[in-house]
Amino acid sequence: MSAAAPTIPNSLLLNRHKPTRLLSPRPFAVRCTAATQTAAATPPTASSTRLFNFAAGPATLPEPVLLKAQSELYDYQGSGMSVMEMSHRGKHFLSIIQKAESDLRNLLNIPDSYSVLFLQGGATSQFSSIPLNLCRSSEDSADYIVTGSWSDKSFKEAQRYCSPKVIWSGKADKYVKIPDFDNLEQNPDATYLHICANETIHGVEFKDYPVPKNKGGILVADMSSNFCSKPVDVSKFGIIYAGAQKNVGPSGVTMVIIRKDLIGNAQGITPIMLDYKIHDENKSLYNTPPCYGIYMCGLVFEHLLELGGLAGVEKMNKKKADLLYQAIDESKGFYRCPVEQSVRSLMNVPFTLEKSELEGDFIKEAEKEGMVQLKGHRSVGGMRASIYNAMPYAGVEKLVGFMKDFQARHG
Repeated sequence: MSAAAPTIPNSLLLNRHKPTRLLSPRPFAVRCTAATQTAAATPPTASSTRLFNFAAGPATLPEPVLLKAQSELYDYQGSGMSVMEMSHRGKHFLSIIQKAESDLRNLLNIPDSYSVLFLQGGATSQFSSIPLNLCRSSEDSADYIVTGSWSDKSFKEAQRYCSPKVIWSGKADKYVKIPDFDNLEQNPDATYLHICANETIHGVEFKDYPVPKNKGGILVADMSSNFCSKPVDVSKFGIIYAGAQKNVGPSGVTMVIIRKDLIGNAQGITPIMLDYKIHDENKSLYNTPPCYGIYMCGLVFEHLLELGGLAGVEKMNKKKADLLYQAIDESKGFYRCPVEQSVRSLMNVPFTLEKSELEGDFIKEAEKEGMVQLKGHRSVGGMRASIYNAMPYAGVEKLVGFMKDFQARHG
């Protein structure tokens, strides 16, 4: 095979003052890569170098999911392309997003009277979308229960598009509990009642849900950090929304499960990308969606179904949380969790040390032992262990063992 004649780069053509001597082209060899590609197609195996990642999000993903994604990265199921290269309107991706929706519907037993949307912008974008789509004008009211930072942020954003009211707040007690539903003073004229089902920062989780007393019976829930961690009766809600990056995928995908009768009433000022009707009519494909993120979510949904569904997932999550909370409660005050026991989160476990000056050492030593992202949120400090679905029981066991050893050395 003869080599092509060398060309002179543009930058050298501009240099007219000094003659340039061209070097003779180096010989090169053509190597067949068939063997390499065949080896890459072999499903990889789990690595012992994996850390136990207790991050609040983006968070750890199931190893079988990561390994399957790795095996399909270069050539998705013989398509000759990676999912990252596919047209979102091509047959391969259409089958991916349709299966992801179907599997999510099976996991949560979502009724046909609800639409499932795969969107972008994070759950934070829904803080605006919800009042814009549910309230006819800025004068319409909405009830908010504020149990932590995220429900507080959603309330503040709603003030831009409607007239929301906080009917209960746990701020005075530093967000450690959930209200008695019977004592809530709901406004019967409110358009909807909003809650955050699990507060990622403060570790407070609803174990049951209030019954909305508004005319439409509309309960809206931000389930970002406990989405698909347990069975949920979707029919109790008007809207469920969640960012994927806690329990079901990488960052970049936002899921909205919405009662169909609530679609199509957006305020005139609603940006087109926040209008549920646009996304519903276009089956989440109005513009280019986060294709690879949706593909990853689909693999997680498939994995959860293979585990037997969300009832079994919840059982394992309780087992992990019980182990960690027991270690905290039996430490004789060396470790402390401020959240009321009845509403402690199964997903996010905040705790502090009696000797706060040791917290930095705790985090550094844990990292050396292969346990990362245990530092608490900057707004509350301390530590936080996020033990989502994909955190194996062995990870929590190792953390508890480290905690006991750290206490023995510093108690």
